[in-house]
Formats: sequence, C-alpha cells, structure tokens
Amino acid sequence: MSLLTDLINLDLSDNTEKIIAEYIWVGGSGMDMRSKARTLSGPVTDPSQLPKWNYDGSSTGQAPGEDSEVILYPQAIFKDPFRRGNHILVMCDTYTPAGEPIPTNKRHAAAQIFSHPDVVAEVPWYGIEQEYTLLQKDVKWPVGWPIGGFPGPQGPYYCSVGADKSFGRDIVDAHYKACLYAGINISGINGEVMPGQWEFQVGPSVGISAADEVWIARYILERITEIAGVVVSFDPKPIPGDWNGAGAHTNYRKGKDTLRIGGQLPTWTLTLLLPWLQRLLSFGILEEICQ
Repeated sequence: MSLLTDLINLDLSDNTEKIIAEYIWVGGSGMDMRSKARTLSGPVTDPSQLPKWNYDGSSTGQAPGEDSEVILYPQAIFKDPFRRGNHILVMCDTYTPAGEPIPTNKRHAAAQIFSHPDVVAEVPWYGIEQEYTLLQKDVKWPVGWPIGGFPGPQGPYYCSVGADKSFGRDIVDAHYKACLYAGINISGINGEVMPGQWEFQVGPSVGISAADEVWIARYILERITEIAGVVVSFDPKPIPGDWNGAGAHTNYRKGKDTLRIGGQLPTWTLTLLLPWLQRLLSFGILEEICQ
C-alpha cells in the first residue's frame, strides 16, 4: 500500500508542465455529482482558458440514448486538494451540442440573473449552512450509532467533544482544510444536534460564486468520505422519528438589509435547496425538521 500511496502523492512538477483538470458537474437527480479528468498542457488561471468537453448524458439521466452527447462548459476553477500542485477542480454546467442549456442546468438561468447590472449593483451576499450526516457504508446507519440500535437522546451531541459524543471529526477536519486549500470561502464547521451529523458554512460569498463554492465543497466531501469508506448523506430526514433533520439554511444580505430565507427562488444558489424542499413538502414535514 505504501507504493500506491507514493504514486497517489507523486509530484509531477519536476517532470512535466502538464496538469490534470477534474471536470465536475451536477447529475440528473439534481443532487448527484459526476466528474472526470483530462490532461492539459500547462497551468490554467481562468475558466475561459479551458476547453469544453463532453460526456454521455444517457448514463447520468440527462439525455436520451439516441442523442446522448452533453457538452461541459467550464465555469469556475478551484485548486485540487487531492492532486495538489497546479492541478485543478473545474465546476461546469451542461449544454446540448447546439449550445442550449439542458433542463437540469439551473446555473445558466442563474448566471443571467446574477450578471444583470441591477443585481450586480446590489452585491448580493450569501452564507450557506450545509448540514449532512455521515453513514456507515455497509448498513447506511449513522457513524457512532450501534448497528440496528440507537444512541442516547439528543442533547449532548451539538458542538460536542469526546469519543462518546462526537463521531467523524477526522473527516470533518480533513474536509475543512481541503476546502480552504481549494480556495473555497468556507467559514466554519460544527457538530450538529443528531450524533453523526455535521455542518459546514460557506460564505459570505457574492452571487453565483456562493453556489459554485458549495457544490465544490460537497464534491470534496464526497471524495473524502469515499477515501474514508463512509457515506455522506444530504437527505433532509435520514432517520425517522425524533431525530434532527439536515438542511442548507441560506442567509442573504443586500445592502443594509439582512434576512434569512428558506424558499424556492429561481437562482442557482437556491436550487441547492430544491430537492430537499420538494421532498419535505411532499411529506408535510418541513417545519418538523428545519429546527
């Protein structure tokens, strides 16, 4: 395993100027993340320097089999905390070969909104509090919970310390540092009310960059939990009953007015919330879990 680790951590800068770019996009469910890597001839500092790419949309629920090509448009660049060096993570959105945004591409319409001069003048700040639950891989049960059983009642776990109350901190800290390395404006983390549940905060970030940063932060978390052999869940109610749910509280500031919002607005930032809200509204439990 040491040789494998050495190869994973191999520094290419002494041998080549080529870099690896990991192209990342949102899949057909609106919550799943997909990615693939390509080699570039040298370092890149702006998305406009990156080539478009393609993928088989019929394999991601985003195109029919008879017309499956989807084109990736690079939109934002982040440093790659896994490969390091000059390697990058690239947030992309998705289009038909004719240049039309596909139905699951929510970023395109949001970019039009956020680039409007009236919106730019408002300097819209967002702060997003992303909650999530860490699950044992083979049983899909929260880390720190006895398999098939339950821990003690909620109360001692929020912002807790100690091996009997805080579960998964190594993953959380690894994610925190990786996000900082990547250039994400991550502003904090904390343990949540349900054991095995955590939160990270992104922002304040302006406009569409807030959502790009949250999506890349989610991607990094997925990769870290993959390495750790743990499953990350963004399910709004992963455990039925009297256990806290998980959401993505969205704070918005415009000028001198500060308010907290939690509704469905036609922006890329708030499409972060839509899959949860749709599910919660269908079950009638929105108020129950957004505590």
